[in-house]
This record gives sequence, structure tokens and C-alpha cells, in this order.
Amino acid sequence: MAVAEINQTTQYLTFKLGDEVFALDISKVREVLDFTTVTKVPRTPEFMRGVINLRGSVVPVVDLRLKFGMSRTENGVNTCVIITEVTVDGDTTVLGALADSVQEVLDLDADHIAPAPKIGTKLKTEFIKGMGKRDDRFIIILDVDKVFSSDELALVKQDETAAAL
Repeated sequence: MAVAEINQTTQYLTFKLGDEVFALDISKVREVLDFTTVTKVPRTPEFMRGVINLRGSVVPVVDLRLKFGMSRTENGVNTCVIITEVTVDGDTTVLGALADSVQEVLDLDADHIAPAPKIGTKLKTEFIKGMGKRDDRFIIILDVDKVFSSDELALVKQDETAAAL
């Protein structure tokens, strides 16, 4: 859903990665957990931190800071795991996304959301739904279904299967 398709007030969960504020459509978020022990799975991409046990289910955990080219998320008092549903090519995967902290759930009207910036042809920004405006700050609204490629999600699914064995 591009910003042109956002024509009503939508609720977003906001969270921080470093100094930047990001947001996910609340309909894609299942829950937010305190940071817990993550079991590393060998031979996975660096952004793939491992898996956690969520009520008997194996859930892959990714480090969004690493995925976005930032430094690794350090475990702090506010570090959390956002459990979200990602759909790519019709296949839905539950995964955890590490965040430095969760801020709030907020309503953003369509008229407070600008299109994602065009940053040339080599940089891909299709995973950004838009730029929310609140007070004097921007909130980067993510399209979680486009943050990961189908190849990356296939790796995540392999990790999930390997950890369950």
C-alpha cells in the first residue's frame, strides 16, 4: 500500500532505532515482548539474530538496525521484540523484529503522511510506505511486507525449521 492508497486515519505502532522513529501498521503487529534470550542459528545472515520460543512456537528474530545498515541492536532496558506478520508472495511468516524501544500507538491522518523520498534509482525505498509528520519530526512508516525479500524470508523459514528439529 503506497501513500496514495492511505486515505483514512490509520493506527501505527511507533518504535525507535537509534535516533529515528519508525512505525508499523498496527494491523501487522501481534504483540510486543521484552527482550529475551535469542538462540543463534548457524550460517544465517548477520541481520538474522536467531529464534525465540513464543508459547511453544519457534519465531525468527531479525535485527532491523542491521537490516537498515545501522549498528547492531544492543540489549538495553527498553530493548524489545515486536512480533509481526510478514506476507511475501502470498506466504505469511510470523517474525520478531528487534527495536531499541517502543514509543506509542498513534493515529495518523492521511493528510499527515507524505510520500517516501525519491533517492535516485539505485537505492530501493519501496519498503517505506510514507513519511508521517508529527510535531516537528518525521516518522518513517514501514511496509513490513516489503522490508524483506522472498529470498530473505526463505532463509528465515529455514532457520525456523532447523531450530524446531
